[in-house]
Amino acid sequence: MSRAGAEELTWPLAGLLAEPPGASRDLAADGVLLDLGPDVVQDSPLSVRVHVARTNRGVIVRARLETSVAETCSRCLRPASVPLALELVEEVLPSIDLASGLPLDADAEPDAPRLSAHHELELEPIARDAIWMAEPIAPLCRPDCPGLCPICGADLASGPHDHGEEPVDPRLQALRGFSPDEG
Repeated sequence: MSRAGAEELTWPLAGLLAEPPGASRDLAADGVLLDLGPDVVQDSPLSVRVHVARTNRGVIVRARLETSVAETCSRCLRPASVPLALELVEEVLPSIDLASGLPLDADAEPDAPRLSAHHELELEPIARDAIWMAEPIAPLCRPDCPGLCPICGADLASGPHDHGEEPVDPRLQALRGFSPDEG
């Protein structure tokens, strides 16, 4: 497994671009570790399955990414591994005209992903953005995590605990024995 990941997520598509629209290729990569920046840590290697289909403008990329990221549970503050299974669909346009070898004008669609100057699909930046977008805002170690006790901060998953009878505000003391009438 490599840390860079870029080489494993780059595929040459010049042959596919020379074929008519509708031609396709299936690509795959396993065991890729990406550099996701200082705030996101990949917990398991990336597995990628890609279907690339030729269009009249470029290629349609349909990819399935599976990995997990290391997080901190937002309820109990323990380490958590959050699995991610992502489906991507992107139209990727060429940056160089295949016939003439001249650069194509990218100003018309500046946000569209582009193939490299060597007609290669570089999936790493697209995969990295998808992982960043899928990272949960409030990750959990498990769906039923009870979190921390709001009074003492103890982990509620470690078992029951008791704080005894809590003091009552003196202004509400008269309501302590109140029970609503039935009926």
